[in-house]
Amino acid sequence: MSETSARLLNLLSLLQTPREWPGSELAERLRVTPRTIRRDIERLRELGYPVHATMGAEGGYRLAAGTAMPPLLLDDEEAVAIAVGLRSTAGHTIEGIEEASVRALAKLEQVLPSRLRRRVGTLGTATVPMPAGDGPTVDPEHLTVLAAAITNHERVRFHYLAGAGTRSRRLVEPHRLVAAGRRWYLVAYDNDRDDWRIFRVDRLSEPFATGVRTAPRELPAADAGAYVRERMRGLTAADGYRAVATVHGPADEVAARLGGPAAGTVEPLGEASCRWRSAPDALPWLAVRLAMVGHEFTVHEPPELVGYLRAMAGRVARAVAPEETGNTDAPR
Repeated sequence: MSETSARLLNLLSLLQTPREWPGSELAERLRVTPRTIRRDIERLRELGYPVHATMGAEGGYRLAAGTAMPPLLLDDEEAVAIAVGLRSTAGHTIEGIEEASVRALAKLEQVLPSRLRRRVGTLGTATVPMPAGDGPTVDPEHLTVLAAAITNHERVRFHYLAGAGTRSRRLVEPHRLVAAGRRWYLVAYDNDRDDWRIFRVDRLSEPFATGVRTAPRELPAADAGAYVRERMRGLTAADGYRAVATVHGPADEVAARLGGPAAGTVEPLGEASCRWRSAPDALPWLAVRLAMVGHEFTVHEPPELVGYLRAMAGRVARAVAPEETGNTDAPR
């Protein structure tokens, strides 16, 4: 492969990332002059790749959605199959490949022609995958919007539902997406609250990039993953509840039924009982975990979980109670 051809492929690979690249940055990345970058951009356009340019201090080059496919030379059916597969992986976390799936999906959708994007959307709407666990589902489109905004350093608006049920409209500068267990978290700088925040992606809706670009902010932690871990230790009821309960069953068995280390810590109190201290979670999920543990238990905190369990027990009792005038031969 000639030096020019290799450089064009490297340039095209950079442009597939959904952001605008200043010519000077592209020149620095590829170790050529800005003039060479301009010539290479024209060569890509001649080959049918829709490279758009914007003027100004914040301007640059970007690869727009169009008829040209990436250098993989995928046909229509292959492109649709890969996009649908990536959406499925991104929306239902598979350990080890979730972040790569989001990045790849963002790149692929950036260059899919409109006719193929419609096919991918139609298949996604008509398909209902069965989740592997009890975690919340995430809309892959939300992930791709956020991933593109992170790459472009764009502010994003969305609606957010907190764990306590309060709704709000947020304006943030997204920093990173973090996949932890069966959940996705967005680490972002909240402009209205003038501070860093963590948002569960399954609780946000209608995200859209505002088009306003900002300079990257320095996160007050070594990396986004470390920041999420540190903050999760001190979550308040607005973001999740920490349960403390005594379960009358062997610690190893109880830990497995509760969901393993991701669900919290299980401390043996003897051969036939243990103490569970949960990871932060919503009341319904804490209640379901305890109800499915298969042993008697006593909840010590929080009081909100005790009230939720009482209400749930009432609903269950009413659902299975025999009707006063109904069939009395129902199995018991």
